[in-house]
Amino acid sequence: MEEVIDAEKLRSEFLQVLRSRRSAEVPLTVEPAKPVANPLFQESPPLAMESCPKANIENIKDLLKEENLYLTTEEGEQGRLPVLILTMKENSHQKKPAIVFLHSTHKYKEWLRPLLEAYASRGYITVAIDSRYHGERASSVTTYRDALISSWKSGDKMPFIYDTVWDLIKLADYLIQREDIDPSRIGITGESLGGMHAWFAAAADTRYAVVVPIIGVQGFRWAIDNDKWQGRVDSIKPVFEAARVDLVKSSIDREVVEKVWDRIAPGLAAQFDSPYTIPVIAPRPLLILNGAEDPRCPLSGLEIPKSKACKAYREANSLDNFKLIAQPGIGHQMTSLMVKEASDWFDRFLKQ
Repeated sequence: MEEVIDAEKLRSEFLQVLRSRRSAEVPLTVEPAKPVANPLFQESPPLAMESCPKANIENIKDLLKEENLYLTTEEGEQGRLPVLILTMKENSHQKKPAIVFLHSTHKYKEWLRPLLEAYASRGYITVAIDSRYHGERASSVTTYRDALISSWKSGDKMPFIYDTVWDLIKLADYLIQREDIDPSRIGITGESLGGMHAWFAAAADTRYAVVVPIIGVQGFRWAIDNDKWQGRVDSIKPVFEAARVDLVKSSIDREVVEKVWDRIAPGLAAQFDSPYTIPVIAPRPLLILNGAEDPRCPLSGLEIPKSKACKAYREANSLDNFKLIAQPGIGHQMTSLMVKEASDWFDRFLKQ
């Protein structure tokens, strides 16, 4: 008999883990910030972003309203969350849908501007953040790598996925208070690491009403059991190399991978893996976009979470709210097709 996933129990247990390595909680405060002129790790956004559908508006950049601010999500330097918000300048007092966009590894919120502008032109309030140890929260090109290694060695923080999920829960606290946002119409999406952030934030917080993780959803336990962990490990290899040395191993193997995940993100390859955290997003609309040949998110590893998600959505009489698209011939990259599918999904469920 297939086990029944208790969504509320899972959320409660996940929040306990998120709180377990947290510095003191503080009241959520908002502080104005200035636009970032020269973001760390500058790189041109992929052309796929430029393909995002946008309204045909002349001089759109002159008609956009930009807000830069900091939210305090906990004590300490990393508890200062940089936020970028774009919307159209309007006199309307009608509440709008909002979408949170999350960048990939070694990027930053400003990198997402083509998407923010395109969605803003179509009537959304668009929100981007710097994830932990990225963008304004990084002091050098090795800040994120160093945080991962420190997490392995001392178990003091959870820089891989979990700490940013905490920030996203606090961000939702802020967004639902805004007078211009409809609190029942907040979407979330991201690419790669940002896709993982979107997935886990939606699992943890039901205020994220429509969810589109792009090249982020994977089976961590499945990858370990089926010797398909190399692609994901290679994306943050220094922490696994550090663990290999500490564990006196000649090479990174299954044991090293298992111990690293358990140390830096407890439960990631166990009770909080995709077979459990994807189904609890039901009945909220969820579109998973992956490349069929992605070595970091092997498609075979999604068979169990997909099956369990279909069951959860079917039982909620909302099977049309779930879809998984694996684009043939595509590896670990966000494509124009994925950008368009995500756009259509948000329009379908947030513009009702």
